Amino acid sequence: MKLEVHPVTSARWPDLVRLFGPRGACGGCWCMTPRLPRAEYERKKGAGNRRALRRLVQAGREPGLIGYVDGEPVAWCAIGPREEFPRLATSRVCKPVDDRLVWSIVCQFVTPPFRRRGLSVPLIRGAVAYARARGARTVEAYPIEPRMGRVPEVFAWTGFAAAYLEAGFVEVARRSPTRPIVRRNL
Repeated sequence: MKLEVHPVTSARWPDLVRLFGPRGACGGCWCMTPRLPRAEYERKKGAGNRRALRRLVQAGREPGLIGYVDGEPVAWCAIGPREEFPRLATSRVCKPVDDRLVWSIVCQFVTPPFRRRGLSVPLIRGAVAYARARGARTVEAYPIEPRMGRVPEVFAWTGFAAAYLEAGFVEVARRSPTRPIVRRNL
């Protein structure tokens, strides 16, 4: 299965809406969780978060990438300079490791019919290529590493550590038994 990855733009906004569906990917998130203070995120959950993400796209910010299989939008990856995600700075687990300027991958979403089909690694590689083309020197992510059994999909939005390792990332910190911080130098 070949995955094509493109930045979300105003022209691709309808594809993102179709991919995320009426629930905004997961419970009205619209990928605003890492971008907003918790109270604001909760207040905007659903339509407000959709409008907030739409404003980023309309402003030309390219807040993430859409993955396509045979022209159909099937995957999403939120990526950008770490400072675009203020919740990372206040997170006990995901706070900055150092002062290095990094780009962060903070979310992955694959539509249910396409899950468990090996799309995460090409999506991550597409995000790395996107960041490199925009001058990034390091890409960082905050995946989960389940200890036992399957993880409910709602908790897998940061991606799985194994996929990042396969895509050439290395662990640089771990502040939680199940949440490594991984990086790939470009």
